[in-house]
Amino acid sequence: MPELPEVEIVRRGIAPVIVGQTIDDVIVRERRLRLPVTPQLRQKTRGQQIREVRRRGKYLLIDLEGSVLIIHLGMSGTLYFSPKPPTRKHEHIGWKIGDVFLIYNDPRRFGCVVWSSSAPETHPLLCLLGPEPLSPTFDGIVLRQALKNKRTSIKTALLNGHIVVGVGNIYASESLHKASIHPQTPAHRIGNVRSSRLADSIKIILHQAIDAGGSTIRNFTNVEQASGYFQVQWQVYGRGGQPCTCGGTVRQFKQNGRSTYYCPRCQR
Repeated sequence: MPELPEVEIVRRGIAPVIVGQTIDDVIVRERRLRLPVTPQLRQKTRGQQIREVRRRGKYLLIDLEGSVLIIHLGMSGTLYFSPKPPTRKHEHIGWKIGDVFLIYNDPRRFGCVVWSSSAPETHPLLCLLGPEPLSPTFDGIVLRQALKNKRTSIKTALLNGHIVVGVGNIYASESLHKASIHPQTPAHRIGNVRSSRLADSIKIILHQAIDAGGSTIRNFTNVEQASGYFQVQWQVYGRGGQPCTCGGTVRQFKQNGRSTYYCPRCQR
């Protein structure tokens, strides 16, 4: 699933092309996504000027005139530009903007495209989300406050969008490794020093991933349909049985049904 870096890369890719432009037309070929595509999406958005493209966690927000499009890429969704309208398999929606179409492609249909006339922060998809990890206000103090009553493991807590948004399985593993914290450590036992170290590690890992174009395992591509390459910089994720930089051996185990990778030598 695309995590925060991948969604941020998509945001940066589409914003310079579409901000200030008008949606000339909308073609909806398939409404059956994880959440049904908003009825009358064409009528509600055609003729609207695009004011801004933002990101909240793993959601893209396309601000229109008094309304907003909320887009989640799900497990396999991508956005890209095409000179042609959507006709190929899995091309579910196309927005005609000037000379190009912005295409939403989603083979597994786990994403969503929702139109809202209310403030996006009040929408049910967004209203309970935690702080943005790349925000200047996110630091060890904020993280420690969110963790202090959590009895789950720290890895599980990081995947909880109420604690911090956008840090999925890959970047949680990489951040915990950088912070030298074992993924099974109870979250409430992460004190001030380690909370500060972890908050800094999350920021560093996410920025590195964005600079590298994100991580591509199966489906993710940017708006130019090019793959990211942060996966070549992974220190633990996907490297079970391989050596760690500290000289230890990376281990893998299942945690809440998902693969977790860590080094028992340098993560305690």
